[in-house]
Amino acid sequence: MERTLLLNSTYEPLKVISWRRAISLLWLGKVELIAHYDQHVRSVSMKIHMPSVVRLLRFVRRKQPAISFSRKNLFARDESTCQYCRRTPEPSEITYDHVVPRSQGGKTEWTNIVTCCVDCNRRKGGRTPEQAGMRLYRQPGKPVWLPTLTITLGLKTAPDSWRDYLYWNVELDE
Repeated sequence: MERTLLLNSTYEPLKVISWRRAISLLWLGKVELIAHYDQHVRSVSMKIHMPSVVRLLRFVRRKQPAISFSRKNLFARDESTCQYCRRTPEPSEITYDHVVPRSQGGKTEWTNIVTCCVDCNRRKGGRTPEQAGMRLYRQPGKPVWLPTLTITLGLKTAPDSWRDYLYWNVELDE
């Protein structure tokens, strides 16, 4: 059956819901109808357009998902740049470094790991940056943004009425 795009009050896409849920929200006065399909839903006493896009009347704050600590997210946080020499090494020459080495009690966490090139990692060894006479370009910390966002909605399945509300960074094919 048809699906409905649910927008926040700011017209930001939140999720895809069933048309039945969208009609329930319309009936309860929680959303407004923005766009509809050509089909109708009929009851004994009325006929309603099947909703394609609905918008919440009240703003809903979305929870930020926890950012997992991974090599990929670490490199995204540091923009794949060595935090000691500021070079952007080749993918085969990039690694990570414990600012306070594990041998000195350092932990593997956002605030103690930085992106590093192999040369700087060897030069620093099992010492702190101060002990090695090196300086950090930027202090490490837990990112407050999501490095990547994946939309799992296939372009070929998105109805035309949704296209104005989905943010695309590529040109759409007809």
